[in-house]
Amino acid sequence: MRDLLPPAVSVVVAGPADWVGELLPAERTGLGERAVESRRRDFTAGRVCARRAMTGLGLPPVPVPAAADRSPLWPAGVVGTITHTRDYCAAAVARADDVRSVGMDAERQRELNPGVRRLICRPEEEDRCARLPAGTAWPVVLFSAKETVYKVWHPVVGSWLDFQDATVELDPDAGTFTARIDPVRVAAATVADPPTVVHGRFAVEDDLVRTAAVLLR
Repeated sequence: MRDLLPPAVSVVVAGPADWVGELLPAERTGLGERAVESRRRDFTAGRVCARRAMTGLGLPPVPVPAAADRSPLWPAGVVGTITHTRDYCAAAVARADDVRSVGMDAERQRELNPGVRRLICRPEEEDRCARLPAGTAWPVVLFSAKETVYKVWHPVVGSWLDFQDATVELDPDAGTFTARIDPVRVAAATVADPPTVVHGRFAVEDDLVRTAAVLLR
C-alpha cells in the first residue's frame, strides 16, 4: 500500500508474525471471545500493524478498539484505515492535521456472478468494465475502489454509503480511479463540506487487488 498513498500517511503491511501478535486489553474486548480463528488472525494483524504505523509517525502505539459497527476507533488527532483479505493485511494512519480521511482496501481477484455485479455496479460501470483490457477482474477492482471510498466517507460524514451511491471510473493506464458521490447522499450529509469526489489509486498484481485514497487538508 505504500506505493498508493502519499508520504504523510504511515503504512504497514503485515508480516508472518503479525497474524499471531499480541492484542492490547481494549482491543481484545472488540474482538470478542467467540471469534473464529480467521477473524482472530485478521483482527490481530490489523491492530498490530495499526500500532506500528502510529510509531512510524512518532506517536505512541496506543490501542485501536472496535466500534459497535466494527470500524476501528482511532485515538484523538489520528485518522486511519485497516484492510485484510486472504493472506494480506495492512494498516495506514496519518495525523488529522495533515489528512482529513484515508481509506484502502485489498481483495483477491475472482469472478463475480451477475447478481453480485448488479449489487456493486451501476449499469454504466458494468458497461465500462466490459470495455477495459482483458485479463483483470475489473468488477473486483471497482468493488475494492468503492470499499475504499466508503472508508474515506464514513469517518467524515458518520454514515455509510451503499454501492450504488458512488459512481467510479477506472483509468487502467494511470492506475487511478475517480469516484463521484450521489448528490442526494451529499445533500443529506449533516457535516460541512462532505466529500463529493474522491480520487484514488489502484494496483493489480497476480491475484491481489489494492486500492487507496486520501482526503487531504
